[in-house]
Amino acid sequence: MARLILASSSPRRLDLLKQIGYVPDIVHPADIDETPKKKENPKIYALRVAIEKAKAVAKIYPEDIVLAGDTTVCIGTRLLGKPENAEEAAKFLHMLSGRQHRVLSAVAISCNGRIKTRVVRTFLKLRCISKSEIAFHTSSMQWDGKAGGYMINGLIAAYVKRINGSVSNVVGLPLLEVNNLLVSCGLLPKLDYVKS
Repeated sequence: MARLILASSSPRRLDLLKQIGYVPDIVHPADIDETPKKKENPKIYALRVAIEKAKAVAKIYPEDIVLAGDTTVCIGTRLLGKPENAEEAAKFLHMLSGRQHRVLSAVAISCNGRIKTRVVRTFLKLRCISKSEIAFHTSSMQWDGKAGGYMINGLIAAYVKRINGSVSNVVGLPLLEVNNLLVSCGLLPKLDYVKS
């Protein structure tokens, strides 16, 4: 029986999987270079990174099912990755303030010697965020390690005017697509993992 390997250190992805009845047998984060290529559009970037993560970990666990993902935030073709510091996080929030943006998540699953992929996008619009609110947000450190400089299930939720699409996608894994891919690989959710 193939095991489920999560190629991510994200606690949010782990929680999302548990929410729908999957608990990875092994968590093995992929060690790859996530630097965007010159003029690489956000969708191609997210898909490439997810595939590279899945392939890197599948080399270690070739008989198992490896799940990898990458989430990015973008305005137009501009990719807003994980901020390097509080100043960059504040810059990202200033750019997102009062505007619509997209969250793209790419999922790559290695099973039976093949890579299956999906890319899901969700549109969000934030209300205008004041300088003092941006300062409050950056001092919270919720931007650290988060694409676009925020986490949807954190302080930023107070500024969201509209979400069009999958909320779990914004958290880090589009659960509808992930479940469909895992089922297509022969895995089924388990009721023992679902919290009541």
